[in-house]
Formats: sequence, structure tokens, C-alpha cells
Amino acid sequence: MAQARASNARVPIVAAARVRAKPYRFGGGSAERAQAVDCLATAALYEVGDDPRGQRAVIQVILNRARAPGFPRTICGVVYQGFDRTTGCQFSFTCDGSIKRRTRHFGWSAARRVAREALAGHVFADVGRATHYHADWMVPYWRDTMIKVAKVDTHLFYVRL
Repeated sequence: MAQARASNARVPIVAAARVRAKPYRFGGGSAERAQAVDCLATAALYEVGDDPRGQRAVIQVILNRARAPGFPRTICGVVYQGFDRTTGCQFSFTCDGSIKRRTRHFGWSAARRVAREALAGHVFADVGRATHYHADWMVPYWRDTMIKVAKVDTHLFYVRL
């Protein structure tokens, strides 16, 4: 972990590459919106726990991916992309068995509130248009092919070169 953190610390944050994302405009009906809120809240809680700032960052990445080439067009599609593989899933909780142990977390209503705000157009500008992130204690294979644009707590955020 210490080696990974030291390696990640040597990669500079390029603030100039952090371009503000446009507000997300959800186009589905009420059932689709409720499903999208649950997918966003689930990803936020499993990825960063009950930290509201971290949740906003993760949710912004998911919305950015839903608009980016190479990713599914739906929010739940983005969250669960690759869930059927043991490796290669986009969010580890979907393929490492964590999802089977659905947490009894007191943060569900707060995470859903953050998700609803994002679907209503709130932009978390701190991560810009980032489509990738990882914890600072790991070095993913793709790190050096991207530009680091932000750090939120222990997570590092990237945009494509």
C-alpha cells in the first residue's frame, strides 16, 4: 500500500485538464428514475461509504461515463458493466461478491438524496469530466494512460488523454 501511495503521489494533478461537466439531464420516466437513483446510491455507498463528498464524486463519474463513448448509455448499465466477470467489472462491488452481502447501512437515504440531486442537474465540479478513479492504495494498469485531475479523500480521478 505504501509503495502504491508513493507512486500515485508522484503523478501530478493537472487542474487545467479538469473541465466542468455539464448538468446531467435524465430522460426516463419515474420508474426508470427510481432505478437510476438506486443504482447511483448503491455504487456510492459501496465505493466510498457515507462520505457525501466522495459520493458526489463517484456519482459524477458514473454520469460522465453514461455520456462518454465506450460506456453503456444507462446509469445502471454503467454501474453494472462487467458484473458477470470475476475481473474486469467497472465497480468492484459488482463482481467481487460484496453485492451479495447487501449492507445494512444507515446512509441509504442520504445517498439517494445525493443521487436525486445529480439526476436533477447538480454537477460535482471537483472531478470535472472524470470517467475513471481508483483508491490511492492501488495502481491500476490504466493509470499512466490518463491524466489525473483530482483527489477526493483517498480516491484519485482521471480523464482520458
